[in-house]
Amino acid sequence: MNRVLVFGMTPNPGGVEKVIINYYRNIDRNSLQFDFLCNTHEKVAYEEELLAMGGRTFHITARSENRAVYKKELEEVFAEHAQEWSAIWVNVSSLANIDYLKIAKKYGISKRIIHSHNSRNMDSKLRGILHYFNKSQIGKYATDFWACSGDAAKWFYNNRLINQAVIIRNAIDIEAMKFDGEKRKAIRAEHGWENRYIIGNIGRLHFQKNQSFMIDVFQMYHQYYPESLLVIVGQGEDEEMLKTKVKNYKLQNDVFFAGVQSDIQGWLSCFDLFLFPSVFEGLSVVALEAQGNGVPVLASEGVIPDDVKMCGNFRFLSLEKGVNAWKEEIEKMRPLGREEYDSIKKNFVNKGFDIKTEAAKLQCRMES
Repeated sequence: MNRVLVFGMTPNPGGVEKVIINYYRNIDRNSLQFDFLCNTHEKVAYEEELLAMGGRTFHITARSENRAVYKKELEEVFAEHAQEWSAIWVNVSSLANIDYLKIAKKYGISKRIIHSHNSRNMDSKLRGILHYFNKSQIGKYATDFWACSGDAAKWFYNNRLINQAVIIRNAIDIEAMKFDGEKRKAIRAEHGWENRYIIGNIGRLHFQKNQSFMIDVFQMYHQYYPESLLVIVGQGEDEEMLKTKVKNYKLQNDVFFAGVQSDIQGWLSCFDLFLFPSVFEGLSVVALEAQGNGVPVLASEGVIPDDVKMCGNFRFLSLEKGVNAWKEEIEKMRPLGREEYDSIKKNFVNKGFDIKTEAAKLQCRMES
């Protein structure tokens, strides 16, 4: 059996973590197993499930917390276990830290995969500088160059490497996201939302996801449709700023911050419209999950690739059109119903976003 060391799991169940767990659930674990290098001593997302499926987790101190301890613990993990791994798969949104690939090369791991999950810097200026420096170095340490989209490949790889880049789809289990009428009723009944038109968003509360703009749009829309409700699922550094904005608009009873939720299928089923005004993305998992659920989606144009559009009730709109145009588009989309599941499934398979098909391809690449 081949074992692969995977980096990319954090305590936050975000997009990268979902990609990893989706693939892990669907590979043939009798012939390929994953272990997980975690730069935190906290429990990471899905950790109990990772262990139950036969994976192991190796927790080390984050480089940002204590560089000396981080280096010591990283060295110890590889010194003891490197010979057990046929490959390392590093899932990141920036090249600010490529130590994992460097040490994998030092300890003789022959297949070293770097996987880009974003298309722009979402960190500090310093990390942005480190990213651009390491972009010129990555060819020395990685052997395989993966990305979730063409834009994500351009963000990580220079002209010399871009032709070697392999697009690995952020595929999902569409059956697990299928609309569930009972969950819809239960969530709405629990919160007293039976008669409300619910606009929803799921994602990290961060400028990348643009929830501030979303609240501006909702504020205008709510003036015309007072029964409407905005539900924001997730947590992040912008939470207090967003809550203050809601308070200033006097919308505390009409905007609900749900925090981190594990049952994404249930929350998507609860929504009548999924609003997705991100400023930039690699290739959003949640945009795919929303379509797997069949809910109408309004997303920012030019931010996620056009081929992510699976359903007839998915619309793109430029952020440059402004708040009023977004409010008007929501009005136009209000009569739209959910997409039929058979149509959804066919489109996902045909476009390469069905996890069962894509996991077999990923496994072949890892074992080759």
